[in-house]
Amino acid sequence: MPTTRSSSRERFGAQLGQVARLWRAEIDRRLAPYGLTESRWRILWQLSRAREPLTQKALAAAVNVQGPTLVRSLDTLESEGLIERRTVPGDRRIKVVELTVRATPILERIQTVVTGVRAELFDDIDPAALDTCLDVLERLAVRLGADEPASAERGA
Repeated sequence: MPTTRSSSRERFGAQLGQVARLWRAEIDRRLAPYGLTESRWRILWQLSRAREPLTQKALAAAVNVQGPTLVRSLDTLESEGLIERRTVPGDRRIKVVELTVRATPILERIQTVVTGVRAELFDDIDPAALDTCLDVLERLAVRLGADEPASAERGA
């Protein structure tokens, strides 16, 4: 039976979700020997890619977790000396999260793994096909309310 426009659209969403989960799981698997769970490496990765210190609220949104879940992870990362939380002058309720120098070797390990996985995944993918797929994803993101397309700095 030939693929119809409707069935392609149905498969696209399911495939997109599956690829995202599998991609994160592969990175998670390769970082596990270093004691890095998905929540830990994703938080550190997001912080390393941010152009400015992120508030806890913005960080929770970036890694797609609820505030209390993020706080538990931040408590652990802070106790290990990998991050610092600072109050914002003028509003003690808001805290920004910043990486410490101690996080540098861990970030280098994450970068190596992420770069390796990405290289393997895209090894034989035609650049024109990738550009077409990226165009579709960016258009969908805008239609779903994204302020701007995701940058390479933010993704894994």
